[in-house]
Amino acid sequence: MANEHLGKTLRRLRRLASLTQEELAERSGVSVDVIRQLEQGRKHSARLPTLHALANGLGVELTTLLGDPPAVSSTGESDGPRFVAVRRAIMPALWSPAPEPLGSGFSMDSLRERIADGWTQYHSAEFDTVMKALPDLISDARSATASSSEDERSIGFAALGKALQLAGHVAVRMGKTDLALISLERATDAAEQSSDPLLLPMIVNSMAWTYQRQGRLEDALGIALRAADDMANAGHTETADGLKVWGALTMSAATSAARSGDYERAAAMMETAEKEAARVSKLPGGGDNRMVSVFSPSSVRIERVRLAVQYGHPQDALALAKGMRLSKDTPPSWRTWLLLDVARAHTDTGDAAGAVKALESLRRVAPTWMQHHTLAVAIVRDLWALPNRPPGLRPLAEFLGVCE
Repeated sequence: MANEHLGKTLRRLRRLASLTQEELAERSGVSVDVIRQLEQGRKHSARLPTLHALANGLGVELTTLLGDPPAVSSTGESDGPRFVAVRRAIMPALWSPAPEPLGSGFSMDSLRERIADGWTQYHSAEFDTVMKALPDLISDARSATASSSEDERSIGFAALGKALQLAGHVAVRMGKTDLALISLERATDAAEQSSDPLLLPMIVNSMAWTYQRQGRLEDALGIALRAADDMANAGHTETADGLKVWGALTMSAATSAARSGDYERAAAMMETAEKEAARVSKLPGGGDNRMVSVFSPSSVRIERVRLAVQYGHPQDALALAKGMRLSKDTPPSWRTWLLLDVARAHTDTGDAAGAVKALESLRRVAPTWMQHHTLAVAIVRDLWALPNRPPGLRPLAEFLGVCE
């Protein structure tokens, strides 16, 4: 995988992890000479097994090392006017006027529907569309907190919390994790002034994910476990929505454990989560699924596949994925990740034909997402370097610009 920014990213992540080149070499099993050449820019490429090993040694996702797919269209700019507007919405300028109640034509139901639509668009990777909507969503939600009615203010703070949580997720996708944490911290403030008992733990889960992206694995694991325990102790896991939030926190904790090198603990957490997920359909229904954490037997199995392939168990990943039936409420983004992880697992086991089959499915399901995803490009580039290229690879390579 060739990447002119690979060496700089590797050096930055190594320093964030407080590792010397020698310590990273020991953790990853990659020679210190290869690490040194990459960081010094004398080597601009590495094959996927090497990148997997480096990412595992650093305790990060492979996509963190490669660079995430862009969260805006290919012609967009991460700090262009649209993103500046999102920044201003999250962090209003000093001495900005206090929010004022909206007029009589304002509908809280309409605001909640717009926020729910924003989450749907986010899970469909329509990040540019979400960014257009976010400033008005946050502004209107802030105005809703200025109502003279205590009940309406509480509902307004719940809407503000979900809008700021959404903004935090978009900021992570833009690579702006510090801004994401600011947005999520303000979302927690809003959640504490709402009457929704599930909102705060949902935002905590988003913060855990952001900590993971920063390599703060111990922090991510700690807050996810604490929030999950708090939910169980408060009896919130006896409703479908409450169990979904608990499950998402448990999966997040498992991911942090795996990235910290404790794959067995992570696998045990995921097995527990999968058993609990079977209860979701048997519990009293909740509100709008678009506004609640993603947790179902399908999502747990997808996450188990991801952890298995990321941490060197490709055969386990393929066994978990075999014959999987996805529930109707599985977001498109989770479906696309599953196909990509299956392609990675086939590549790691030397099954190039199986990898191509999974990538062909991915192209049919999410062509734009695939075209911009650095990991999809990396897999196809590795397959293209094989002496005997599998049938069907050329159209994929041409689509991703690998065989130019």
